[in-house]
Amino acid sequence: MILCDTHADTLYVRAMHPERPCDVTKEKAARGGVSVQTLALYVGGSPALPDIARAFAGMFAQAEALEASGWKRIGDYRDAREGECAFLLSVEGCDLLGEDPSLLSLWRKKGVRMAALCWNYENALGTPAVRDQDAPLTPFGREAVKEMLRLGIAPDVSHLNRRGFRDLTDMGIAPIASHSCCAALCPHPRNLTDDQLKALFSAGGYVGVNFYPLFLDARGRAGLDTVCRHVLHMLDLGGEGRVGFGSDFDGIEKKPRGLAGPQDFPALLRALEKRGVTGDLLRGIAGENLLRYYDRIDPKPERKKE
Repeated sequence: MILCDTHADTLYVRAMHPERPCDVTKEKAARGGVSVQTLALYVGGSPALPDIARAFAGMFAQAEALEASGWKRIGDYRDAREGECAFLLSVEGCDLLGEDPSLLSLWRKKGVRMAALCWNYENALGTPAVRDQDAPLTPFGREAVKEMLRLGIAPDVSHLNRRGFRDLTDMGIAPIASHSCCAALCPHPRNLTDDQLKALFSAGGYVGVNFYPLFLDARGRAGLDTVCRHVLHMLDLGGEGRVGFGSDFDGIEKKPRGLAGPQDFPALLRALEKRGVTGDLLRGIAGENLLRYYDRIDPKPERKKE
C-alpha cells in the first residue's frame, strides 16, 4: 500500500531547535509504512523576511543532510513506491515571494511540490484565516498561483482565509489543503467549512486531514476515532478520491491518543477499517488519492517502456 503524509515540520525542528527530538525520522516513517513524507519549509516564529530567509536556508541544508544520510528524496509523489520510504519538500508560507517571485522556480528545482500561500502572517499573496476571513487574494497572489501551477507546484490553502479560498476556486483552480480538518466538527478558524470542502472536492482538489487535537475537537481531546470522524465527514461531502493524511507532526505540541508519530499510521488505518473504510477506498486515502491529484493538476508524460 502506498502511504503519503502531506505535512510535517521536521526540517524546522532540525534547523532551529536541534535539541528537540523529532516526531518524524526515516526509521519511524519506515516502521509506519510511509512511502512519502512531505517535509515543509516553514516560515517560522518571526514575520521579518531576513529571519524567514535564514530559516529557509537552514531547512534546505537539513534536507540535504537527510538525503546525505541515506533518506531518499524525490520530486514527484507519483514516484512513491510501496515498501520504500522517501521524502519530498513543500513550503508553508510564501512570504519570501513578495521580494523575489523568481524563488518559485528555484524552489521547484529544489523539489518543492506544494506551497501554502501564507502561514499565520499576512503577506503579499493573501491573508491567513486566523487574521481576517474576508480579505481577498491579492493580484500578486493570483499571478503567483498561476505560476505555481505552470511549474507543477500545488497551491496549498490550509492557512488561507475563506475569501482567498473562494477567489482560487472561482479561478477554476483545484487547490490542496495539506493539513486541515472539518469546521463542522470543530469550529476553529483554521478548519474548512462544509461549503469549502464541497467546493474543493468539486474542483478536483485534495485535503490531508490534520492530526492536531485542537483542530479535531473543540476540547482538544482526540484519538484515532476523532481523526476517523473527520475523514468520514469529508467522504460524506463528496471527498471520495480527494482525502488523505496531513499529520502536522513536529508542528504540533499535542497529538491524538495512539498517534505519536508516523510509526502509528498502521493503527489509524486499522481504525478506519473498523469504520468500514476498506479496499480501494482505504488505499486511496492512504496515498493513491494524492497521486491522482497530481495527475489532475500536473499531467505527467507516460514513461517510456524500457
